[in-house]
Amino acid sequence: MRNYPFIQLILVQIRDFYREPAVLFWSFLFPVLMAWGLGIAFNKKTEVTKTIAVVFEEKQSIEIFEKQIAKANYENKLDSISKTYYYSFIYGNENMGITHFRLKPVSQQEAELMVKRGNSSMIIKLENGKLQYNFDNHNSEAQLSYLQLSSVFSGDALSPSQAEIKPITEKGTRYIDFLIPGLIAMNVMMSTMWGVSYTLIEARTKKLLRRMIATPMKRWEYILSHILARIVLCFVEATIIFSFAYYYFDITIEGSFLAFIVLFISGILAFSGISVLMASRTSKTQVGNGLINLMVMPMMLLSGIYFSYYNFPDIIIPFIQALPLTMLADGIKAIFNESAGFQQVWKYILVLNSLGLVTFILGLRFYKWY
Repeated sequence: MRNYPFIQLILVQIRDFYREPAVLFWSFLFPVLMAWGLGIAFNKKTEVTKTIAVVFEEKQSIEIFEKQIAKANYENKLDSISKTYYYSFIYGNENMGITHFRLKPVSQQEAELMVKRGNSSMIIKLENGKLQYNFDNHNSEAQLSYLQLSSVFSGDALSPSQAEIKPITEKGTRYIDFLIPGLIAMNVMMSTMWGVSYTLIEARTKKLLRRMIATPMKRWEYILSHILARIVLCFVEATIIFSFAYYYFDITIEGSFLAFIVLFISGILAFSGISVLMASRTSKTQVGNGLINLMVMPMMLLSGIYFSYYNFPDIIIPFIQALPLTMLADGIKAIFNESAGFQQVWKYILVLNSLGLVTFILGLRFYKWY
């Protein structure tokens, strides 16, 4: 029975694990719920909606376009958000998947803005009876949309031989211009949530907080030190990401650099406040791990980091735009790609700072030190 003590040590660790109901939920049930939710969202999603910007250079082009698109059985519908009309038709079937296309007539400036914000993957122009597709040829979604639409726009008026593909190469309209600001925003969330929240929970688990409060230190100073340290580290991390994007992809900050700094700090403060509140009562690192994942995973999927949140149903877009990561990412994208300044992003700054202040005060109020 030489291994008997060793076996008992293993059993002690297992018993310590399953005696905590919250740990069981986050370790076993939460991953199942995530798999179930994501499986329903993506596995059974046979219908998607794509918005395409359409630019008419002359009035005659509208008549030619409507004549050609008539074979797709299009309908004129009103956009509930912008209150403008667009052409709507369905492509595909149940076996290959159904795509609801919304072709929205806009000006050239509005079309470029839609691409920069991820609301449209391409721009279609019609001039002198000639169709022109403008899209980033590195964007797989735009490539698929081109193949789908080119099969619809076939005939005498607009045959494929008359169509022209013009890759979009301008700054702010490429997919990488959409991706990098989102990655910077996501890094703020991930770095802050794990760097502040998990660190505080781990300190409580290891009984370090009991020793800290025995010192002359003020309690708020201990928590604030974590936040200020995270501000420094987030700036270092963002500098590395931006430097790589600048030298490799030629990405620059087109808008106000000062507005970017203020917005960036506001995002750190918002997620730091949320982190403090989440860590205020949690005493198990396993539970803290589950809480952090519960917070960050939905925002990573919904907030338009890797793909536009306009792909989701219109009814949930306002809720997505209210998420702190969405506000931070949209603000950084506007500064990077749309030459935005304080006038365009002040609402994001105000909301993020207010969220950070309120959650920090609540977290400090309910914080469990021992």
